[in-house]
Amino acid sequence: MKKFNYLKISNTKKLRYIDNYFRKKLYIIFLPGFMSDIEGEKPQTLLKFTKMNKLGFLSLEYSGHGKSSGIFTKGNISVWSKDAKTVIKKLVKKNNFILIGSSMGAWIALNQFNYFKSQIKGFIGIGPAPEFLKRLMWDKFPKKTKRELLKTGKILIKNGGYEYPITLQLIKDGKKNKVLNKKINTNIKVTMIHGQKDEVVPTIYSKYVLKIFKKAKKKKVIIKNGDHSLSNKRSLKRIVKELEIIIKDII
Repeated sequence: MKKFNYLKISNTKKLRYIDNYFRKKLYIIFLPGFMSDIEGEKPQTLLKFTKMNKLGFLSLEYSGHGKSSGIFTKGNISVWSKDAKTVIKKLVKKNNFILIGSSMGAWIALNQFNYFKSQIKGFIGIGPAPEFLKRLMWDKFPKKTKRELLKTGKILIKNGGYEYPITLQLIKDGKKNKVLNKKINTNIKVTMIHGQKDEVVPTIYSKYVLKIFKKAKKKKVIIKNGDHSLSNKRSLKRIVKELEIIIKDII
């Protein structure tokens, strides 16, 4: 496993990242999901792939995630999108790149289209979960849960075998980061990969994301019996295969 690095953002903030540096090559940027780090199978598999193919690579831990500084419950979509933007600007610079966003990472990735329009040459979503805070959490919370969140500002919820601390400020910020009503007019290749048995994010979310892209070459891949994480060998192999298809179109 490659040694991790830290990017100092300010005197009180540093973000952990992993990269495969190339000055003038295409980069693959992996944006992890909610409460995820960069030690998992997906970022490590993609790092190995980029090393073998002499491509650039970058993945980061947003503030409050993994070993980056910050308190998780003080973070939100705006903060984490800004983290991604800052790290990409500092490390990838003017290089072109393909974005890969896992779960919430796909939401963070969609926000990057505001800043890096011409540099983004492809986009892959893995179990994409844009606007999950309102649509999959707040809108589905029982009245009792909503009351508790409004009163205390924080709750702990369980979903699909995972446990999440959810804050009121996180929910409110999520509502400010609407992306599903956007139109992105780029003719890149956009592929959504979703597990057929995803217990966290319904497969229709892949369709929602593809609808945003009006001119893109769109593709939806459903992995039979796949879960939300898609971190087993068979799923990872398919993710890499879809990435290779996009790369061949660019290089």
